[in-house]
Amino acid sequence: MSNDSSDIKIGNYLLERLVQLDSLSVQGVPGDFNMGLLDLIEDHPSLTWIGNSNELNAAYAADGYARIKHTIAAVVTTFGVGELSALNGIAGSFSERLPVIHVVGVPSTAAQGSHSLLHHTLGDGRFSAFENMSKEISADSAILKHKEGAGEAIDRILVKAMKAARPVYLALPTDLVHATIPSAALKTPLNYDAEENDPDAEKYVLGVAEQHISSASSAVILVDACAARHGCIDETNELVNKSGLPVFATPMGKTIVDEDHPQYGGIYVGSLTSDLVKEVVEGADVLITIGSLKSDFNTGNFSYRTPKSSTIELHSDYTKIGYSHYPDIGMKRLLPKLSALLEANGNKRREETKKIVPKFENVLPKDSSSTITQEWFWPRLGQFFAPNDQIIVETGTSSFGMLEAKLPRSSKWVSQVLWGSIGWSVGAALGVALGARESKFGRTHLFVGDGSLQLTAQEIGTMMKHSLCPYLFILNNDGYEIERQIHGPQRSYNDIPPWDLSKALDFMGNDKANKDAESHKKDSKLSRKQYVRVETKEELDALLKSEEFGKADRIRLIEVVMKRGDAPKALKRQAEATGQANKYE
Repeated sequence: MSNDSSDIKIGNYLLERLVQLDSLSVQGVPGDFNMGLLDLIEDHPSLTWIGNSNELNAAYAADGYARIKHTIAAVVTTFGVGELSALNGIAGSFSERLPVIHVVGVPSTAAQGSHSLLHHTLGDGRFSAFENMSKEISADSAILKHKEGAGEAIDRILVKAMKAARPVYLALPTDLVHATIPSAALKTPLNYDAEENDPDAEKYVLGVAEQHISSASSAVILVDACAARHGCIDETNELVNKSGLPVFATPMGKTIVDEDHPQYGGIYVGSLTSDLVKEVVEGADVLITIGSLKSDFNTGNFSYRTPKSSTIELHSDYTKIGYSHYPDIGMKRLLPKLSALLEANGNKRREETKKIVPKFENVLPKDSSSTITQEWFWPRLGQFFAPNDQIIVETGTSSFGMLEAKLPRSSKWVSQVLWGSIGWSVGAALGVALGARESKFGRTHLFVGDGSLQLTAQEIGTMMKHSLCPYLFILNNDGYEIERQIHGPQRSYNDIPPWDLSKALDFMGNDKANKDAESHKKDSKLSRKQYVRVETKEELDALLKSEEFGKADRIRLIEVVMKRGDAPKALKRQAEATGQANKYE
């Protein structure tokens, strides 16, 4: 702060806004253009600087943090070399609709003005090249050149990120981090509430929707990703409870409605769906979709068999009923009113729902073999989870296999179905574990294949540095199984180097270094640790039944040996469809 108590450093202005938004863990990697801001982060009493292994992992961690906290996440990188390393992760957050602020420490305004040939530049005097690269994956950006208007620019992009559920970009020059601006605006919280719908248009849309539903002999609700991304989890559950209608979820909408809800029937993913679920969803006269995101892996390669003419689509900024489009009628405001309209016949519908909705349970296959199969593994893990657990699944066998596992009340499923960047889940698990600890949620579980792990494994060390205690289930099936299912099952490009995972936790969490090394004196105590390798159903079953194993009091790496070539049924069907779509000859 300056001598004038009404002024605040620009860097601290940004940090106070993050605290107001309950974004308390800041991801990133230090560089010479951002360390002035990092000083302020480290000195802030409410913030924790995470310090990731690389910028890509930092972006993945921010992605996971935003998902679990339902607020903006922050990642700080340095100009050029640092920010470009983060872009794959930022693109994933853009694709999957997540609010992340990418704060880039950039050279001073004087250096930029003189077009100096600085390190980390392209050597041509251009300082706008990298910000331009980020524009295509940012909802908005603020390139600070002067201290005047800096607070307003920061507020603008933060509000945009929260409203649009997309990343934003902030370029913060070294000489502006400590420049002071008025602090008065901080007294007013940022307003990112959804806009009110036009009352006349909304009334008309409600009437049309009610007419469709009341005249139908059957209707179902299908919940998708954007119900969560745009802050409509409570409103969605209110509609389910008051309407009494059957409810299903897409892969990206899993756990938005609790899977032990009596009206919940499972996952609908087009042609990949079980026959019982398909019969109810595709046989309904009316389908009400909430926050749908119709990507290939989220729809079984676009294989929905639901007529558009009888579909009611509720989105963040528009509504569609049949072939009619109603712009600016958003679901945040519409859902409570639709719930109120449908409540009158809710009890009657609830009784009908009980008769038709499939029972969603974790059923273990009857198989005398001791081999851990995909078919057995996922429902068995479903039995192990507890309420409020956080479950992160990597793209591949994990994301497809866990679809058919019933997850407990208030648990959270975290996956990257649309962007699908392998290795994402390890960084995301760090962000989820941090957010879960801040929010006092339950245990954190990561499911990742041995191939994907090798892209981002360093972040396990960051987990240990911050005393986090996730369960890390590493599926050892000898390489890139999802790729083998799609193409080249015997090709060497789907093979990976053999890692000795028994040494991973000791290697990345060196107790001796923590005690003796100067750079670790300020660290929290390293996580306690456990490594286990299981090769049979009996070994895994005994482990999961262990009372001690159920306690999240240490980081646990569980290497699960599975057969190469084995894959969940849904993955096999999806891989076949993807292979056909990508046909090379």
